[in-house]
Amino acid sequence: MDNTRRAKPLERAVSAIESRGILLVYPIQNRPEPPSLWSVLHPRTHMRWEWDESGDDRVARLWHLRQELSSSSLVVYTKWFRNRATFFSKEAFVCALSALKSPFLGARALSPAAQSIDTLLRESSPLSVKEIKSQTGLRGRLLESTYEKAMKELWARLWIVGYGEVDDGAFPSLAVGSSPLLFEDLWETAGRRDPAESIEWLKCKTGADSLFFRQVLKSAKA
Repeated sequence: MDNTRRAKPLERAVSAIESRGILLVYPIQNRPEPPSLWSVLHPRTHMRWEWDESGDDRVARLWHLRQELSSSSLVVYTKWFRNRATFFSKEAFVCALSALKSPFLGARALSPAAQSIDTLLRESSPLSVKEIKSQTGLRGRLLESTYEKAMKELWARLWIVGYGEVDDGAFPSLAVGSSPLLFEDLWETAGRRDPAESIEWLKCKTGADSLFFRQVLKSAKA
């Protein structure tokens, strides 16, 4: 058995994310692209999204590993690619921020709801979904779509990250934080990077035909 197989799941996951640059947590309909942590940790294994007693417990274990990774500060957890759970290596996150020009974009380009969430999280992070909704006045069914759209704006820019979980009721919820607050060094480094060089780095790291790289190009032109 090689050293990679003997390594602990957290170490293997961090190594895989650093090697690939960007990885989903779970595959999309078991397709090989874009790559995922599941495909790295359980190669050539069909994933069944079943959580009952007959389900594959590796699915649940990976969900718990996702939480551990997100609060480790070793990698960066987001919902960037199609609003799905996505991990970035620190270098890939810096380059993606730079390519998207996120550190340079003013909050005025955000919707009022997204601005409100951004302001809150830059002052205090991470917070649970319940806390964010309460403190921004975005509670209630009528404002749910406004909240979801605002969060998608911030995820797409990489202005927010997932950072552990909070016991927020019946089930733990993702804790969300401000990128420039929780990863200040990465944010500042991205602000100094040449966007063109960052795009080239991501192209080499993920592959020119990668769905991740295509998403970067699409977002950078938006």
